[in-house]
Amino acid sequence: QVQLVETGGGEVQAGGSLRLSCTASGRTFISYAMGWFRQAPGKEREFVAAISWSGSSTYYSDSVKGRFTISRDNAKSTAYLQMNSLEPEDTAVYYCAADLWGSGTNRESTYDYWGQGTQVTVSS
Repeated sequence: QVQLVETGGGEVQAGGSLRLSCTASGRTFISYAMGWFRQAPGKEREFVAAISWSGSSTYYSDSVKGRFTISRDNAKSTAYLQMNSLEPEDTAVYYCAADLWGSGTNRESTYDYWGQGTQVTVSS
């Protein structure tokens, strides 16, 4: 079992930056690949980024590639999502998720644990 807590959400103007953090407790953090997903009002949840347990492999959706960076600090049991050049279309609740023994994928069904989400609002 692992518990995930996201922090770092908030409101920012278009073109600004935010860094989300996802801190895990419970099972050994390196056992998990980590992913970030988001859900905008009235839309389905969608994949944003994922990272392997070692951090050596990362994956991004086309909509955020080049603007967002996923990383992790295994010593701190924390994954990060650095979001730059934010756009109003990035407004959503952002969720982190953990995939036990996974390598990092864009498929929601492969993730075993989810955080409660953090709101990101980008104003124009």
